[in-house]
Amino acid sequence: MVKGKNVLVAGGSGLIGRQLVRLLKDEGAHVKVVDKKVSLDIASDESIEDRQMDLTTMNNCMEACHDMDYVFNLMCIKGSPKAMKERPASHLVPMLQFNTNLMQAARICKVSKYLYTSSVAVYEPKEMFSEDDVWVTFPSPHDRFAGWAKRIGELQAESYEIEYGWDGISIVRPGNTYGPHDDFDSDGAMVVPSLIKKILSGDKQITLWGDGSNVRDFTHCRDVAKGMMLVMEKSPGATNPINLGSGGGCSIKELVEVILENVDEKPEVIWDTTKPSGDKIRVMNVDRAKSLGYNPSISLEQGIKETIDWYRNEKLDTAGYPIKKINSYLTMDIDEAVIDD
Repeated sequence: MVKGKNVLVAGGSGLIGRQLVRLLKDEGAHVKVVDKKVSLDIASDESIEDRQMDLTTMNNCMEACHDMDYVFNLMCIKGSPKAMKERPASHLVPMLQFNTNLMQAARICKVSKYLYTSSVAVYEPKEMFSEDDVWVTFPSPHDRFAGWAKRIGELQAESYEIEYGWDGISIVRPGNTYGPHDDFDSDGAMVVPSLIKKILSGDKQITLWGDGSNVRDFTHCRDVAKGMMLVMEKSPGATNPINLGSGGGCSIKELVEVILENVDEKPEVIWDTTKPSGDKIRVMNVDRAKSLGYNPSISLEQGIKETIDWYRNEKLDTAGYPIKKINSYLTMDIDEAVIDD
């Protein structure tokens, strides 16, 4: 499907993007990665074009989409409940800008296939998320900024399909995705990296928000990336968005236990029930994805172990880059390695 094609991965240095870039390369695609930061491990691969670029501007989006056959839009701004509460504009406005501009640029540049990455945030609070439930409900109050930004992107995709006859545009909605290369920054980290960092901190006692009963659908980033390639190939259309999750639920308390199984010195866990912990249950119905051939195969136990092993081996320095990766770049000329701060 992608062999010999020029493929743009916007947001390719992120959690899912890195997995997708490797899969595309293995399938013989000519891959261009555009993101707000240069990924040092991707930049070291001369077969992949890696560009640092601000995709909130139309000119940059046009440049990024030039001569591309396919575009995967994985651009997003991750945010914990705390970050969303304190800095909602910093998440909402850029998402609206790069989603709108990139899709328009891809259309103008006559990109044949375009995949828009939406989010579980588009759903209302309920036990099971099914794709067709979205437009008769409202996003969760805990996710209303990200939820509406992603919903607007979905409406744009559907409107382009209707008005311009663009039948190569598709939508995926990943659930709680985790894995190697996740963002372990304390302020913006999602639940899995945040818990791993806390539990591996060396503290004898840690405090976690809520009571641990909240249920989430955790899916390894490699399974999600494979699902994205499948959806791009099948092109079900913008009116048939596809959930990409595991299809099963896991409580936060159960997740903590899985992480603790990989730790020798286990801290005492204190649950602070006075603090908010988000919606009670978020599990994705993946029947539509499975009808296309989607088959997530990485168990939570396997995925958490892999993520912890990566975190231990690639311990980040204060600048946010793996130390051993930076060391390999110290001999490069200054204009060969650009690190965005």
